[in-house]
Amino acid sequence: MAAIIKDLETVNAEIQEQKERVDNVDFKMITFSLGGKDYGVDIMNVKEIAKADKFTFVPNAASYVRGVYNLRGDIIPIVDLRSFFHMPHDRDKDKKEAVVENMLILRIEERVYGTIVDKIDKVVGISSSSIQPPHPIFGDINIKFISGVVETQGILYVILDMIRIFSVNEDDKTKPRLPEPGGETYYMPASQETAFGQEPSQAISALDFIRQSLPAIRRFHPSPVNDAWLRERFTTWSVGRQGPDLQLKDTKDADEFLSSFYSPCTASFWSDDYAAAVKAVLPDLSSSIIQVWNIGCGKGYETFSFICILKGRYPGLRLKIWANDNDIMAISQAPNMLFELEDVPEYCRIHMVRGPNGYSFNQEIKDSILFEYHDVLNDNSLPELDLVLARDLLSFLPPPEQEKLIVQFGERLKSRGMVFLGQSEELAETEWRSAAKQPVSAFTHRE
Repeated sequence: MAAIIKDLETVNAEIQEQKERVDNVDFKMITFSLGGKDYGVDIMNVKEIAKADKFTFVPNAASYVRGVYNLRGDIIPIVDLRSFFHMPHDRDKDKKEAVVENMLILRIEERVYGTIVDKIDKVVGISSSSIQPPHPIFGDINIKFISGVVETQGILYVILDMIRIFSVNEDDKTKPRLPEPGGETYYMPASQETAFGQEPSQAISALDFIRQSLPAIRRFHPSPVNDAWLRERFTTWSVGRQGPDLQLKDTKDADEFLSSFYSPCTASFWSDDYAAAVKAVLPDLSSSIIQVWNIGCGKGYETFSFICILKGRYPGLRLKIWANDNDIMAISQAPNMLFELEDVPEYCRIHMVRGPNGYSFNQEIKDSILFEYHDVLNDNSLPELDLVLARDLLSFLPPPEQEKLIVQFGERLKSRGMVFLGQSEELAETEWRSAAKQPVSAFTHRE
């Protein structure tokens, strides 16, 4: 009987102890599973819970860096904890289909990171006094990344020290770091050098994320055609900006970033100064008829400007311009535009006639231009060409289409022919020779 009473007293004492622990909840953790085991992290380090199936690849990153993720405009690095702790991982499945990953979004020392886990469970409250120190038997995870273990409701949780995992030692610049969220330069985690002996990964620039944003926001496609401008522009864009301000969040940011890309006198007559610069670049041509392809001519301001320059450069020669655009409204208005004389540059005025409703170009100029609605990505039935005018056009085509069009330039141009691109565009030096740069960008065949 005494033994029974003693056992009851022991049970009551344990119940009372558990009740006191419940009443003294001073530590809450988000629990999750990873590799078949249960883990927890301090809820104070968790910013939110999210799901995602697409991440932007980070070149040269360590295997545990899944990439970066756009979290409502903030670019944050994503670490796969399974890979971080060398747990089994079915990568083949990931390659075959998009997998929606469970993520804990963490805020560590004013920085935000994402971690991929297998399954997020619930919030568990415990007494901090019930947390036991870690022991080496907890296996495949380096003990220094474990802040403690605790058993509650029959489940043993390993509590990870996320601050230790993602800590950045500012005094040791040789340690690899994670991509710094929103910053210009992205690094690998400091704490993982000793864990896995990783070599520092090459830093990547926030410019890579701008490259990925421009096609989506403004259909501007970074490529070798505009890479030199893009790098120079990013240098000036970075002045006075840091963190999220370096990124392009909307069309306003994209337009500001692209503001210096466009060639002079876009969608207007070319100024006298710009016309003189173009005329000075034009090659000596011996053809009896000079044939020109003007791509993306819009309403025709560019076409009329160019033909007036050609008239001055090649007096007495016949001219023929195929002016194409896929804007049907613009191309339909181009042949019959009327102007006020004061709105027309001096070099064009000698080719104009006055009518009852204003000034227009004379019949000789009109007969020399064939304005056509045409998508340049379709077949282009043109003769051999002396000149191609394609300012600021290539950069707004996907790279494969850029390459396809550049090949056509090479196939259709005569031996002394010349291509005019936008002031911020260029062709490969291996196949083309630069004839002029800024504000006129012109190229000829490399012999």
